[in-house]
Amino acid sequence: MTGSGALTLLREIEDVGRDPRRGGYSRHVFDDAERTLRDWFVERALRLGLAVSPDRNGNLWAWWGEPGPDAFVTGSHLDSVPGGGAHDGPLGVVSALAAVEQLQATGFTPTKPFAIVVFAEEEGSRFGIACLGSRLLSGAISADRAAGLTDAQGRSFGDVSRDAALPEFGPDADALARIGVFVELHVEQGKGLIDLDAPVAVGSTILEHGRWRIDVRGRGNHAGTTAIGDRRDPMLPAAAAVLAARQAAARHLGSRATIGRLEPVPGGTNVIASRVSAWLDVRADSEQDTRDIVAEVAAAVADAAADEGCESAVVEESYSGEVRFDPQLRDRIAATLGGVPTLPTGAGHDAGVLAAHVPTAMLFVRNPSGVSHAPDEGADDAAIEAGVGALVRTIEELA
Repeated sequence: MTGSGALTLLREIEDVGRDPRRGGYSRHVFDDAERTLRDWFVERALRLGLAVSPDRNGNLWAWWGEPGPDAFVTGSHLDSVPGGGAHDGPLGVVSALAAVEQLQATGFTPTKPFAIVVFAEEEGSRFGIACLGSRLLSGAISADRAAGLTDAQGRSFGDVSRDAALPEFGPDADALARIGVFVELHVEQGKGLIDLDAPVAVGSTILEHGRWRIDVRGRGNHAGTTAIGDRRDPMLPAAAAVLAARQAAARHLGSRATIGRLEPVPGGTNVIASRVSAWLDVRADSEQDTRDIVAEVAAAVADAAADEGCESAVVEESYSGEVRFDPQLRDRIAATLGGVPTLPTGAGHDAGVLAAHVPTAMLFVRNPSGVSHAPDEGADDAAIEAGVGALVRTIEELA
């Protein structure tokens, strides 16, 4: 199986989790679509003779040979954002499967333990914390905090995990200790490789990034009978947050600030909301810029809330500092691949979480539109071929 084999694997799952309302795909941890993809991965890995098992946090491990220390590990995730594209996550998984089959066909046998991993809840679209599977494994989030996370239906991660036979999730020192190096292949989520006119690059850094929940409380009332002067409408401070995020990011060169999710309660067309929650995503070159943007948005919300007779609060849900991928590993892979370019990213990844504990690297595959987290996300066939080839050569060099 070559890069064209990866394309075949992508076609096998192209109907799983399609979202008729949003377009694209909605595949969230332990929902029907994501479970279908998990079963598909297990079946495909078993065909390659790999031994598959979940860890205590719901991450799937497929071992080529006996598990052991100093392992070469590659893989990505299968979940998506709501209405996401076909490649964010699955491309890294299918490329790993295709690379193993190609290597097996040449008679290659790894001299180190080797595994493909599928991480759980990378996007954080169900329980709100990105890279939850790798954070739990590495101890970056406590089991108690994870257990209390809830989805849109009010179900806790603890309850859902018990249903998924994960009664004792939390830090997994044994699993973490087995990883000697982790290399994650991922579709590029931007235009860097278009500008570089290259199909593949090696990751260099991940921007500082975090998520904050903005809660505004007002007074619910009737939209038709409540005079404007009598209103305490929390939607106005929430709207101020949206505008403030754009303005604050523009004042900090190279930063990004986004509010992509609003939840008014009760959410009726003819109802003044009693409360509104909004989620702020901030990414920047430094912690100071990140914190300054959040402070500016919080101040704008507080001022607008005071003017409207509402109350506001801003709560940090997750934060990750800048990630610098292991420079020796980065340079070794780039040299192995003939001097491919290096590329920073503003997107978070499981490789970024693991970078604090083990040497990690990323391979980015060209996205012809530069669009990601949307149905138009893609990777051209030639770049997918090149990506699988790059992963094969990386495995041959490091495993």
